[in-house]
Amino acid sequence: MMELRPVGVGGVLAVLGNAIRSETGAQVEHAHICGLEETVPAYASLLVKYDPFLTDYDALCGTLRALERQISASTVTEGKIVEIPVCYGGAYGEDLPFVARHAGMTEREVVALHSGQPYRIYMLGFLPGFPYLGGLDERLHTPRLSTPRTRIPAGSVGIGGKQTGVYPMESPGGWQLIGRTPLTLFAPGEPLPYAAGDRIRFVPIDEGEFERIQKREEAKRHGA
Repeated sequence: MMELRPVGVGGVLAVLGNAIRSETGAQVEHAHICGLEETVPAYASLLVKYDPFLTDYDALCGTLRALERQISASTVTEGKIVEIPVCYGGAYGEDLPFVARHAGMTEREVVALHSGQPYRIYMLGFLPGFPYLGGLDERLHTPRLSTPRTRIPAGSVGIGGKQTGVYPMESPGGWQLIGRTPLTLFAPGEPLPYAAGDRIRFVPIDEGEFERIQKREEAKRHGA
């Protein structure tokens, strides 16, 4: 059962236990609740912002309780699938050999497993546009680095514990890097190519394709 807590004058935090519960966020977004302004999903909670002139805390909590009871019997609309090309291994994914050894697989098997299914975006953070993805196969769960790197290139795809994700901009970080995308995922003032609730599918490419897409992206940035 979800736990509901007031947040300021116009917010309710729905705490969903220890499990990932994307269904609740999707239900709230599609329920057309009077006074609803915004939902901010996280792994096991959902912040619901509302207009206190149009609804109130008690009414909204009642609606959320009713939606929780409906979730198991309803179908949640999936977000769009966003394909992200990734060059795995080598200079683009230096930790792929370690991930493969940890999983008891070949590097090719890791790539096939990692790219073999779409991943749902449960939340965005800790960087602008960083997608936390659900659904990583248990065989690929890999510990984070004992000492985080001070610089991870933009577009790096990594595994950290039970999660996988892609760094949209250069950043420090402690995830195991298995590949990199040539796409520009984050640019100030530009919309992100995905949102919470969408799904990401990683598509393996070779170095030649990486360079072609990278040149295309550079031309776009410079208005060519």
